[in-house]
Amino acid sequence: MPEKTQLYLITPASFALDDFSNTLWETLSAGPVACLQLRMKDCSLSTVRQAAETLLPICFENDVALLINDHVEIAREVGADGVHLGQGDGDVRAARALLGIDAMIGVTCHNSRHLAFEAGEQGADYVAFGAFFPTDTKDVTHTATPDILTSWVEIIEIPCVAIGGIKVDNCSVLIETGANFIAVSSGVWNYADGPKAAVQAFNKVIDEVFEERKDA
Repeated sequence: MPEKTQLYLITPASFALDDFSNTLWETLSAGPVACLQLRMKDCSLSTVRQAAETLLPICFENDVALLINDHVEIAREVGADGVHLGQGDGDVRAARALLGIDAMIGVTCHNSRHLAFEAGEQGADYVAFGAFFPTDTKDVTHTATPDILTSWVEIIEIPCVAIGGIKVDNCSVLIETGANFIAVSSGVWNYADGPKAAVQAFNKVIDEVFEERKDA
């Protein structure tokens, strides 16, 4: 039986912490979410640390893993579940040494199986491929196609994440590949009916595709 794809949320690049905390509570209560990546690229370390300390108990209460983008030291200090590392933004082995064997460590691999294999050899817990669609969240310098997910899932046991421009109305083609996670940012936070409705809508698509794959 195929595994069901899980929803992986990425925070906005910046936000008002009190308002976002309330939004996050409501969003995570709307349906299954595997993890939340705190991605605040242009914020000070103290701002990222404060956000991590505030959001961690919300994630814990909702059984959602909290990953910190790039900042391994902050992840260790606040007791986050792990980190997500971009290419050139950190070393998997060094992060493992600092965070321990139980930490979840993911790596951006763009559209490269070679980078993904390297990350796996270094001990990454998952690899992320993308971007699959145009996105306003970051400047896209690498594009990927669904076949990289299909071939990865068929051959390699390390979980893979699809990322980049994923929305409710385009996610099914990625879920059909068997990708372990779909990572979504603006597709949730900027959803017309609100983030809570977005989580419900994404999970509805996941369930529908899973049932089709299960019966195939």
